[in-house]
Amino acid sequence: METDRRRARVRDIAAETGVSIATVSRVLNDHVNVSPRTRELVLRAVERRRTGDGGPRTVHVRCPYVLTDYFGLIVSSIAEALRLHGARMVLDAGEASQHTDTLAGLPDEPGVAGAVLILPPEDGDQLVELAGRGFPFVVVDPRTPPPPDVAAVSAAHFSGARALTAHLVGLGHRDIGVVAGPEEWLAGDARTAGHHAALARVGVLPAPDRVHHVEPTAAEGLRAAGALLDGPDRPTAIACFNDKLAVGALHAAFERGLRVPEDLSVAGFDDIDLSRATRPALTTVRQPLREMGRLAVTQLMRVLDGHRPEALHLELSTTLVVRGSTGPVPGR
Repeated sequence: METDRRRARVRDIAAETGVSIATVSRVLNDHVNVSPRTRELVLRAVERRRTGDGGPRTVHVRCPYVLTDYFGLIVSSIAEALRLHGARMVLDAGEASQHTDTLAGLPDEPGVAGAVLILPPEDGDQLVELAGRGFPFVVVDPRTPPPPDVAAVSAAHFSGARALTAHLVGLGHRDIGVVAGPEEWLAGDARTAGHHAALARVGVLPAPDRVHHVEPTAAEGLRAAGALLDGPDRPTAIACFNDKLAVGALHAAFERGLRVPEDLSVAGFDDIDLSRATRPALTTVRQPLREMGRLAVTQLMRVLDGHRPEALHLELSTTLVVRGSTGPVPGR
């Protein structure tokens, strides 16, 4: 019986690490003809299984941002999903975490079986290095295009933004300003591309000065929308990277005596609680934030159980939510 259990353990470790059963056996028997990198990979998998057998698995959840509505919803869903799987969560949150070399130390955290990384600020090379050390993790809402071998869960940013701008186009808008997110963010690029694709379908090529890349805060939305509205030719609609920017755009319109949506249409993205608290309520795109967190845990648990993820890069569909902040182009 003990021999059978050992064989099963060797098979599981081989499946988790991607090396052969023979190589796992050589490491466990301390043979010398194994590369140091492969030996470390196998021994870390052995340690994870050893600590996991002694009690609940522990998962490191890193969210280096303030846990407000957007990030709070993702983290809450991850916590709930881990609890259902009988796992514990170690939470690393707050903007100060952006300035620490957290990833390098994750494989050495005692008893930590894997990690969920939310919008990690680190570049792809650092993620590849972490994966190469045999440490299981899943990225939620990647900031940059995820490396081919790194599991990631995100929303369909391109199609969501395209649907939003198609809604504005259907209302007659052609001169649409875009308050976009940071240029280096994957979501920002994808949403801007979605806006442009919807305009291209009706033969409109947006002018470069109609797109403002800013940090996704209400204050930046106020500033960027103000710049668009104070130009010589005011756009008839403004599409924003997120709901916070859209709230800033609503304030910019109010400061200039513009009525929304009679004089200017404003739209956001995310569908956080804030979008329903404005007057008028925001037209926006609903991201499946809770589903993203739950699916990330499901993917990670598959890996920890010795299986491959269902798919490495998963994109969840978004939903256009039409409310009172968008209306027909003025004069139509």
